[in-house]
Amino acid sequence: MSKDEPPSPPAVPEDVLASWWTPFGEHLALEMRYSAYTVRNYRTAFEDFYRWLASSGLLAKGIDALGPREIRDFVIEAQRRYGRRTLHNHVSGLRTLCRYWLRKGRLSRNPFTGAPLPKLEKRLPQFLTEDQVRTLLSSPKRLLENEGCDAFTACRDLLAMELLYGAGLRVSELVGLNHRDVELSEGVARVMGKGRKERVCPLGKVACTVLVRFRDQFSPSSAPMSPLLCNKDGSRMTPRSVQLMLKRHLSLAGLPLDLTPHKLRHSYATHLLNAGADLRIVQELLGHAQLVTTQVYTHVSIARLKDVYKKAHPRA
Repeated sequence: MSKDEPPSPPAVPEDVLASWWTPFGEHLALEMRYSAYTVRNYRTAFEDFYRWLASSGLLAKGIDALGPREIRDFVIEAQRRYGRRTLHNHVSGLRTLCRYWLRKGRLSRNPFTGAPLPKLEKRLPQFLTEDQVRTLLSSPKRLLENEGCDAFTACRDLLAMELLYGAGLRVSELVGLNHRDVELSEGVARVMGKGRKERVCPLGKVACTVLVRFRDQFSPSSAPMSPLLCNKDGSRMTPRSVQLMLKRHLSLAGLPLDLTPHKLRHSYATHLLNAGADLRIVQELLGHAQLVTTQVYTHVSIARLKDVYKKAHPRA
């Protein structure tokens, strides 16, 4: 380790993890069916909280004996190391952990109920225009014509982007698709979303055409349980490989490299609403549990309308 690198945080004792974390982590993964990403973040939150308790001399006091002042001190200290959104997620994880042990009788109260948190800044989702999407989706073909990739890669990359934008999939949902999940006769895919909730996503004619071409000409296996998106050896694509693939095509298309696969999902929702789709239908298509989560896209649409008004109206 160089002198400039910060020291690694001390490890949480194994007996503490076995006693406090392991049963809760198994509950999240097996009973609540939380994603591996959420479980990992909640574990990070727990370990961070334990280290703070140890460094503050509060371990002996007990979690349920912590008062509003101690929780406020923890939040203030954590704010120095994490952004506001991450901090909100961490406190949510700790609140859920305490709620779990409260039900099990190990805690007498949940000290994170009503924990003071910094206000989240309102951020509108970033999205591509329809012209930018068309430019991006034409990138695999241009790359193939310029001998920058082979036919397998060009078709596979196009399929990935068509599904991200054409079906509004999360990247985890995309790489989790198997051949059996697609009903081409109906033009839909059955997707396992957050909380292990299944939803039906229309694919569209273009995505279906690309999918059939990739399956029939390039996919090593079209068995029901084989991955829809795969590498040449038949192994499943990972979220990271999809991210790197997208960055390559963004660069070739001259688009901002900070756009992620999730931004194609944002573009999908925004373009649907701009074209007059009903908000609740978009909610169902995205798999949002709460309508308020989907409503952020209406702000994008309104912002676009106002921008058009200012450019077009003589009195704007």
